[in-house]
Amino acid sequence: MDVLIIAGSRSDLRVVEKAEKVLRENKISHSVEYCSFHREPKRLEELVKNSDAKVFICIAGLSAALPGAVASYTEKPVIGVPVSAKLSGLDALLSIVEMPEGVPVACVGIDNGANAAYLAMRILAHH
Repeated sequence: MDVLIIAGSRSDLRVVEKAEKVLRENKISHSVEYCSFHREPKRLEELVKNSDAKVFICIAGLSAALPGAVASYTEKPVIGVPVSAKLSGLDALLSIVEMPEGVPVACVGIDNGANAAYLAMRILAHH
């Protein structure tokens, strides 16, 4: 599998669908999991460490800890997609881009699952 999309909640489906549409159209193998870092930290760690994905797309709103948590479990590229839930998504955006040094996470625009998929494809092209 090339890309694993992890969304923090099923309420993020509209953003997940944007990423999946681009990946499907470009015949990129992928799968989707729903897992909240806050509610299921052990499950998330197992998902990431046992995944053969080359790139992770993490879709999360509010405190948006998911992309950073995934990046802490892997050396593979992680792309964060902030979701507009509260504060028009700015809270999630800032949570994703302000990762500590050594735990890099790429970030696309708020609700922009399509750009996350396009970025994943560019990463895969150089993998």
